[in-house]
Amino acid sequence: MRLEGKSAIVTGGGSGFGAGIARRFAQEGAKVMVADINMAAAEEIAAEVSGVACQVDVARNDSVAAMATAAIEAFGKVDILVNNAGITHLPQPMEEVSEDEFDRVLAVNAKSVYLTARHLVGHMKANGAGAILNIASTAGVSPRPRLNWYNASKGWMITATRAMAVELAPAGIRVNALNPVAGETPLLKSFMGEDTPEVRAKFLSTIPLGRFSTPEDMGNAALFLCSDEASMVTGVAMEVDGGRCI
Repeated sequence: MRLEGKSAIVTGGGSGFGAGIARRFAQEGAKVMVADINMAAAEEIAAEVSGVACQVDVARNDSVAAMATAAIEAFGKVDILVNNAGITHLPQPMEEVSEDEFDRVLAVNAKSVYLTARHLVGHMKANGAGAILNIASTAGVSPRPRLNWYNASKGWMITATRAMAVELAPAGIRVNALNPVAGETPLLKSFMGEDTPEVRAKFLSTIPLGRFSTPEDMGNAALFLCSDEASMVTGVAMEVDGGRCI
């Protein structure tokens, strides 16, 4: 029960890595808000973890503000924020990605971190404590070709994590990131372009441990970084990648 008495928001919590993190947090005693643009998915996971569902578009200021208010009203306080919601563009030459696609990737993957900070950091400062976890990617450390603007958005998240950690440390707020390799999530097909045995084999050949990351892998790593066991850990971007970035 490493998160007993704690409350958490997990964005993009209705599927994939977010759902794995929400489940692990709940298993360890946390009260969890499962926030997702897909309300039906959020409600399904929230019911599973005895949590609270919230529909949110993390790229919109009013929507994030409403999520923060709802979480504080439901739990009294927010101890943990996981910025997990993310999207990608399909693999293609960088100059062929449309402006609309670029704007959406940066809004969901980067602007969302600013918006959640805007509406929750003040609350955490008032409480004198908090843990923020940004789900970045190995793409921000070791970019793959043809995913250029997705790579850049995740590199932004890693730099934002370190900058936030330095600024917020005196307030008792820790900020870390996780860098997963591609995993068994709804985004996997988008990363690969097509999901065939041949493409999967090529992708897996770049991962020394020989498998994709799973929601359970992410849940375990997130649990450590957001628990008091990591009370001396801030500004870290931890690879959960089976060795891909070595």
